Amino acid sequence: MTTLRIRNGQVLRPDHTVERADVLVDSDAGEILAVEPEGERTDSADDTLDADGGLVIPGLVNAHCHVAMTLLRGYADDKPLDAWLQEDIWPVEAELTAEDVRAGARLGILEMIRSGTTAFADMYFFMPEVVAAVEESGLRAKLGYGSITVQKDDEAARQEMADGLDFAEGYEGAADGRVSTAFMPHSLTTVGEDYLREYVPEAREAGIPIHFHANETAGEVDPIVDERGERPIEYADDAGMLADSSFLAHGVHTDRTEHELLADRGTAVIHCPASNMKLASGMAPVQAMRDLGVTVGLGTDGAASNNDLSLFDEMRDAAMLGKLAADDASAVAADAVVEMATQGGAEALGMASGRIEAGANADLAVLDLERPHLTPAHDLVSHLAYAASGSDVRHTVCDGQVLMRDRDVQTLDERAVLADARERATALIDRAES
Repeated sequence: MTTLRIRNGQVLRPDHTVERADVLVDSDAGEILAVEPEGERTDSADDTLDADGGLVIPGLVNAHCHVAMTLLRGYADDKPLDAWLQEDIWPVEAELTAEDVRAGARLGILEMIRSGTTAFADMYFFMPEVVAAVEESGLRAKLGYGSITVQKDDEAARQEMADGLDFAEGYEGAADGRVSTAFMPHSLTTVGEDYLREYVPEAREAGIPIHFHANETAGEVDPIVDERGERPIEYADDAGMLADSSFLAHGVHTDRTEHELLADRGTAVIHCPASNMKLASGMAPVQAMRDLGVTVGLGTDGAASNNDLSLFDEMRDAAMLGKLAADDASAVAADAVVEMATQGGAEALGMASGRIEAGANADLAVLDLERPHLTPAHDLVSHLAYAASGSDVRHTVCDGQVLMRDRDVQTLDERAVLADARERATALIDRAES
């Protein structure tokens, strides 16, 4: 057994208390062996990370993104969702190549490692390229092909859904088990009902989780209500899409009936506050969902609508927006958003991460607390939610392996990743606009 000790720091425990302790990791199994409070250190380790002056936290979980959209960062800003998609994003995405997606995924993964994210969920195209980037980088991921049937004939629509199932079945357990998969029909308005009713049961029979967009804008809700006389989440339930392994993105325009249904089915919601604000989609009723027992995680969405992949930024946004949505300064408090960014996201993705305790995945980050904006340290949970940033991360560990040591990423050649992404992004836009 090869061991790693993260020593001399403070540790954020699952109940959000903080204590001085070492974290001992089995690097071979990728698990936390023990949390050893100061004075109880048992033995030496094969490798060490210095956390002196720092806080050891669970690796953050970006539970909904489109990682290769880093190539479109800053390309089309300041538009509402429908116009943004139809006029800018979809025409460019039609020009994507597999090599583009690999380059964008490597860039996004590099950004996440540098900001303390150790797991992410991704829905996009050319997904084997994202698998390859995950394998190379050492991160953990829940991946799926985003199937879309609108504006396709029946043969092409069926192929879309079959491709989604085939990817989920073929890549489960890839990257030494760090990749898990899901069936990902894009949304309730971009996939036809007949296809949902045919292919969702196939995913269920195969034990494949389901992830989809829902209730992101009023424009997605109203047509379903007008045509069917039921709310979108009720429609999703009728189609068999809700279960304790399912998770949906956004949930902005949801009501109490839908919250109760989500809680009853055990279906998680991934809140993407920055994207929802930038696209003026609305304010998700996060506190209302949590009050009824809905599991809520955090996601950045794509970098084209955020424009970064930092979960620290997302925590602050979630807390601030949650208070406005509830008209209550005590809503979506600091400990709630820290939970959403760690345990909540991990639970939504079915991962044994998001907490620092024996037996959990050894997915960890170490923050440097010796910064002006983190001084004084009255409440470190408050600092995580309101003051910390991705640049404060000193070390990142996933599956027991050190991915970043003293701000130096170990698994990716940063200069090469940046150069490749710049070149491919320029060529992609040139093709789309020619």
